[in-house]
Amino acid sequence: MKNWVISGMNYLAHLYLSGEDEHVLVGNFIGDYVKGKQFQRYPLQVQTGILLHRQIDWFTDRHALVKECGNRFRENYGRYAGIVTDVIFDHFLAARWTDYSASPLRPFAKKVHAVLLANFSLLPTRVKLFLPFIIQHKRLESYATLKGIHESLAIMGRRTSLPEEADFALEVLQRDYESIRKEFEVFFAELVDFVEANFEVYIQKPGRVDATKKASE
Repeated sequence: MKNWVISGMNYLAHLYLSGEDEHVLVGNFIGDYVKGKQFQRYPLQVQTGILLHRQIDWFTDRHALVKECGNRFRENYGRYAGIVTDVIFDHFLAARWTDYSASPLRPFAKKVHAVLLANFSLLPTRVKLFLPFIIQHKRLESYATLKGIHESLAIMGRRTSLPEEADFALEVLQRDYESIRKEFEVFFAELVDFVEANFEVYIQKPGRVDATKKASE
């Protein structure tokens, strides 16, 4: 029985866009599960992460390339096509991770797991329930493979309100792989610029000198 409605699942993108502040990362990770003014119950930097999450979603949902990509999945996913697009875009981020991050994906994922576990008491109940699964099955790293994306969509189809159409999604992804990749690259570059221009977020991109390290030299 499907027992809950899923929200956006592009965890990897949200985590990446959190920058170096661990509490901002926690807030960005839990953003879908903190509604309305509930964010005010959290420490200040966690609040910042929750509000950042909302702004990332706002930018993403209105972007023409995201809508264009989502149209490919609308036939079988209907109003959930955008959620599938979120997951698919996380695949391209994971698969080309070294183009975006100075830290390899596995150490990044391990650091995220450690931060979330250290702040476990701050997590909403639903997040506490699924976090062990994400850690045990290395879901963040699994996004890098087509098999991992298929598994994620299949699990969501069985356990949430998302239609059970993982085979269809994978077929579309494989058919239009290069076109979707190009759409993602243009969109994500604009999203990174949006986050860095409007929020105090520093992202460790490949070749970028650590600002704190540079200041101390």
